[in-house]
Amino acid sequence: MGEPLKCEVCNEAATVHLTQIIDNNIQKVDLCEKCAKEKGVTDPSGFSLADLLSQPHVFTEPSHQKLVCKRCGFSPADFKRLGQLGCPACYGNFREIIDPILANMHMGTKHKGKVPSRTIRRVSLRERMDSLNLNLEQAVEAERYEDAARYRDEIKQLGEDTKDKSDD
Repeated sequence: MGEPLKCEVCNEAATVHLTQIIDNNIQKVDLCEKCAKEKGVTDPSGFSLADLLSQPHVFTEPSHQKLVCKRCGFSPADFKRLGQLGCPACYGNFREIIDPILANMHMGTKHKGKVPSRTIRRVSLRERMDSLNLNLEQAVEAERYEDAARYRDEIKQLGEDTKDKSDD
């Protein structure tokens, strides 16, 4: 396990770790809680990981006390004290502690990415067209010609609406 990071201002143990990317250049700053407050570094959401980690219930589970990272030897106490993990394997080893914390901080524990709204509309339209075409085929096979005509008309209307929107 490496040395804990030190505050770049006062050389105390750093608990606030900032990363900024400007023009593809990464700048990192490590600060203690006191210096971070003095420099005006605040979390816009109103809470920080350090605040969440300082809540006693996060680490009072008896099963948490026995957890240790198999790769680096980090314990929940180290995680709480430093506000960061020791190595990439810690994420798997401390999943039962980390997942609830992340779920409270974010919209879940898995990154799902973003999908442009036009793409969502296009996929939805394609799915609707596929469904209508399938219904049309089944109606024709079953000789339900009134239903088939209704599906055909709906497919035609959907195609016209799509063409009109793409002309905009």
